[in-house]
Amino acid sequence: MPLAAQFQTAMSASRGVIVWLHGFLGDSREWHTVAADVAQYDHLFIDLPGHGGSAGNEAVSFAHVNQLLAATLDSYNILNYWLVGYSLGGRMAMFHATQGTTRGLQGLIVEGGHPGLHDAQTRATRLAADSRWAQRFRCEPLRQVLDDWYRQPVFATLSDAQREALITLRADNQPAALAAMLESTSLGRQPPLWDALSRLRIPFHYLCGERDAKFRALAATLDAPLHLITGAGHNAHRENPRATACCINAILRTPTENSHDLS
Repeated sequence: MPLAAQFQTAMSASRGVIVWLHGFLGDSREWHTVAADVAQYDHLFIDLPGHGGSAGNEAVSFAHVNQLLAATLDSYNILNYWLVGYSLGGRMAMFHATQGTTRGLQGLIVEGGHPGLHDAQTRATRLAADSRWAQRFRCEPLRQVLDDWYRQPVFATLSDAQREALITLRADNQPAALAAMLESTSLGRQPPLWDALSRLRIPFHYLCGERDAKFRALAATLDAPLHLITGAGHNAHRENPRATACCINAILRTPTENSHDLS
């Protein structure tokens, strides 16, 4: 069964299709501002399971989400595409790209996505933490859980106003659907993708905010060009959409370029 999605035609002669995947708590609108400045491509904005129009799609594993993603691409007859994903969407994009059945995939752009934890104990610890968050989503008032979620260290660069805006934006989510997706796609359940990513035969680029210390350090260990978005933390495409779009446009113009790009 395909996921809910929105297809948008290019504002000028199309050079291809970009498929956009949002992060946890987001939806297909997440990338609209950035995509508006990537005018020479058609866009497919997808609602991941448990989110937006796909809130009723309950995924049970990474492989299941990948099947749903493939079915969605087929339903739109998308044969050649670039895949762009943020955070959870970035993790799903990396998983998709490393499964060996993506002949139409032209390139991969990931913002703030984790390639996977190396050892079993660390994965077990993360799964337990995500299970506790999932239980909170099921049982506590959503706005309170969201406030605590956006006070985690990775979101430390958010101002009070930015945090409140995100809470208001995310408060329409269905808590049980979020909890199910969080548990089924926990970083603790994700296979480590480092080796598979290093063997990709398509362009792979990594974006993160210059103030996102955790993912900036992680990205430095990847075999992929690192693009830093100025004046931004973990949620770089929201904090500086114009620079993010400029960076993506540069990547798409020179897909095999290996130099670092400071946007």
